[in-house]
Order: sequence, then structure tokens, then C-alpha cells
Amino acid sequence: TVFSEGEDADAFLAIVEGRVKVYKSTPAGKEIILEVFGPGDPLAAVAVYESAPLPASALALDDVTCLRVEKRDFFELLERHPALVRGLLSGLTIRLAELTRRLADLTGARVEARFARLFLKLGSQMGRVDRGGIFIPLALSRQELADMTGTTIETAIRIMSRWGKLDVVRSEKDGFVILDRRTLETTGAE
Repeated sequence: TVFSEGEDADAFLAIVEGRVKVYKSTPAGKEIILEVFGPGDPLAAVAVYESAPLPASALALDDVTCLRVEKRDFFELLERHPALVRGLLSGLTIRLAELTRRLADLTGARVEARFARLFLKLGSQMGRVDRGGIFIPLALSRQELADMTGTTIETAIRIMSRWGKLDVVRSEKDGFVILDRRTLETTGAE
């Protein structure tokens, strides 16, 4: 656990190595994955800036190294280096736009289109040419895929099974391989 929802935001974190999933737990105990972050991504920036409790939890998905800047030092850095403020605002604006797109996606897009966009995004963020396609080195369970796309585990299993048979996306024990990017792009555009 990197941090838990409700804790004091006493330090700004930036991921140096590894991947972290940020999630919220519902009152019913269901986990909703908000995002998966990797090297260079900040964690807890808004909560630190607002001096608010952390709004979500963060869990390391593999070995993670984070740079930790205490709140007082974080504000000093922002005051002394305006370029950091611009960079932080730019990053937060991009995240807000992404969350807005995701919310619209979850409420209106077909489930298969949401899956396609998720894999295209993961492929562009962390994918590398390997294993006969674009390898995404992120092992996610069917339940986690369902949580990230706002659907049921049964639907996630059905889509991933069909895509495996059609050589669109292959599941592997340590991640996924995008075999047919064009099909994902077509499906994601629906």
C-alpha cells in the first residue's frame, strides 16, 4: 500500500519506477480502479495542495520507487520554481480531461468500445513491441478489467475470451499482447 483513502496528505509523491493503481472502495466493498500510474506520474498532488485527506487509495502493482517531497518542501519548490507550477497544472488538466472522457465513456459507450480504448491507452502508455505485438506488462485480473471499464466480471471474461480467439488481444500471465491494433481502434471509435 502506497497510501490509503482518508489519510492526511502530508507529502507529494512522484513515481520513479514501477506502477501504482489508484482506486476507491465503495460502501459495498467493491473496488473501482480510477487509474494506473507509472514512472513520472505524480500521486496525491491535489490533496497535498488542498491540505485535504487523500480521496483514494494507492497500491503498488509491482516493485515501486517513489520520490517523496514533504508538504512544506513541496510548497517551497512551487514558490521558487514557477515552471513546476505550470507543469503541475498542465498534468492535472490532462488528468481532469481524461477523467471527464472516462466518465462519459462509462455512462454512454458500449462495453466493448470501453475495453478497446482501455487497451489502446495502456498500449500507448506502457506497451512495447514484443511477443508478436504490443506487450503491456501489466497483469490485471478479469475483475480489475471489469472495474476499470464499469462492467461485470462475466462481461470482461466474455470479451477477453472472444478477443483471444480472434487474435485481437492475448492474455498472458504477466500482461497482455495487443495483436490487432486496427480492430481495437475501429471498436474504440464506436
